[in-house]
Amino acid sequence: MTRIAVYGAGAIGGYLGALLHRAGVDVTLIARGPHLAAMREHGLRVHLADEELLVHPASTDDPAEAGEQDYVIVTVKAHSAPALVGPMQPLLGPETAVVTAMNGIPWWYFYGIEGSYQDRRLPLLDPDDAQWQGIGPERVIGCVAWQSSTLTAPGEITHLHGDRLALGEPRGGRSERVLRLAAILREAGIRAPVNREIRNEIWIKLWGNLSFNPISALTGMTLEQLARDPDTRSVIVPMMEEGRAVAEALGVRLRMSVDERIAVGERVGAHRTSMLQDLELGRPMEIDALVSVVAELGRTVGVPTPTIDVVRALVVGRAREAGCYPRSEPV
Repeated sequence: MTRIAVYGAGAIGGYLGALLHRAGVDVTLIARGPHLAAMREHGLRVHLADEELLVHPASTDDPAEAGEQDYVIVTVKAHSAPALVGPMQPLLGPETAVVTAMNGIPWWYFYGIEGSYQDRRLPLLDPDDAQWQGIGPERVIGCVAWQSSTLTAPGEITHLHGDRLALGEPRGGRSERVLRLAAILREAGIRAPVNREIRNEIWIKLWGNLSFNPISALTGMTLEQLARDPDTRSVIVPMMEEGRAVAEALGVRLRMSVDERIAVGERVGAHRTSMLQDLELGRPMEIDALVSVVAELGRTVGVPTPTIDVVRALVVGRAREAGCYPRSEPV
């Protein structure tokens, strides 16, 4: 039987793990704190649109208890991922694939692409090459999670919308390992298309995160409010236009217009972005993988990002004052 570990089984990871467990997959949820304690004692309860699911999957905070896996689905925030490389090692056998189900530009982005940027590192996202060396980009299956869930209480998740988990090999193509995982996910009730150009999918989601997330943290507004308000929209549009220019300079083609992408966010409704939720809860904010890296990539390819730069500076300042982003070292 295929063995799958979900590393960071919070709102999204727990939702995926619960559906996999219900489908009979040998899945282990790796979590911590009160959430882990609640799952161990009472099980994991997931509120879906048309049913309530209560499951009792294997749960632990010690990856060594789980042992080698066929797939490790990583669902933590990007800034938390480098610190997991050491603890993750017991999960990694010779053929283990690591599925990066995280928002933003991934640390392996330039792995295997042709041209002058091939295998370029991104120290902003992977300090000291921790993931590149400790996991290895050859293990990676790219992933874009189009779900929204919230951890409403320890051991309890409410799924809000979305059931698609797009997969793709960084080198392109449709490998046996990615097709096998897609089939397992579909059997669990999760749409799992295999994308030959996973970087295009990454940018489509990032396009919204890049703009909606920091502006929501600065204003406190929901997605539909941001999309409908002419003032916030006047900032979102140039941010997206700058993001598109960076993506296209890297060879990505976004398959929709700026207005169409804003409409996608609007249809989500009165949803508070993850960055706004993190700010309100005093948690580290995912600014670098969603915003800072786009400005950095712009400098790499010679594309100016003036609006992104200003919004980034403002949201970093807001986050630092809230204790949700590291302070700069004094000059």
